[in-house]
Amino acid sequence: MTAARRTAPSVPSVRHRTVDVDGVRVAYRESGPADGPVLLLLHGFPTASHQFARLMDALGGTPYRLIAPDYPGFGRTEAPEGFTYTFDRLADIVEGFTDALGLDRFALYLFDFGAPVGLRLATRRPDRVTGLIVQNGNAYEEGLSDAAREFAGLRREVPGNEERVRGLFTLEGTRFQYETGVADTGLLSPDSWTLDVHYLGLPGRADAQADLAFDYASNFGHYPAWQAWLRGAGVPVLVVWGGGSLLHAGGGEGVPAGTFRGRPCTSSPARATSPSRPTFRRSRP
Repeated sequence: MTAARRTAPSVPSVRHRTVDVDGVRVAYRESGPADGPVLLLLHGFPTASHQFARLMDALGGTPYRLIAPDYPGFGRTEAPEGFTYTFDRLADIVEGFTDALGLDRFALYLFDFGAPVGLRLATRRPDRVTGLIVQNGNAYEEGLSDAAREFAGLRREVPGNEERVRGLFTLEGTRFQYETGVADTGLLSPDSWTLDVHYLGLPGRADAQADLAFDYASNFGHYPAWQAWLRGAGVPVLVVWGGGSLLHAGGGEGVPAGTFRGRPCTSSPARATSPSRPTFRRSRP
């Protein structure tokens, strides 16, 4: 009995909270010790902080404080009527969120939409960032697949483009984003896209997501500043690149040679986060 207690896995207590940031009621989940080093988890599209639920469980018992907010237009976060859904504004709210929680030092985990949000934060508050983990997130045009380039080039005023974008918010469109490029779809929980579709169906959410989709091209103008920060920040960086992604160029091609002072990482991939042949690249200052 005593031995069993010693070897039992540590399951963390995950707290679900909200905080007001500039009139936005930001929902977030948090685990780990209050005085632990912070890992700020920034989710992608079309999901929210529930994307990191299993990761929080897996890291139970570690010294890290994990914090995952929902952006405006995602998950349980509530934004006021008239909120402007752009990537600049998402970054404004996440930056204000870190201020509201008193987070003066943190590492960033950036997935998909989390990359343009988190890299804005990093270049605004470079003194706060202690490290970076990027999972299929772009700061280089080389990281964009042909499909992503085409999607980013869509203009709202062109007939048919609005309907095309909104097709991603359906059950079929959301599930397609999860399953495309995945070798074994049995590793994917159907709960993921089912919950995403619930949130996408809330009043005003489709409009918010369409606004963000048509704003995605605004990120490209920030790439040079983000690249300069990546080269000069001197913080540890781990890039995880899923080779089967529809919107991200596979095989590590999204991380050009010379980006970091590191070497390829030979770590084994975690199936739960990237089951479609991920590539690793690691840098240490």
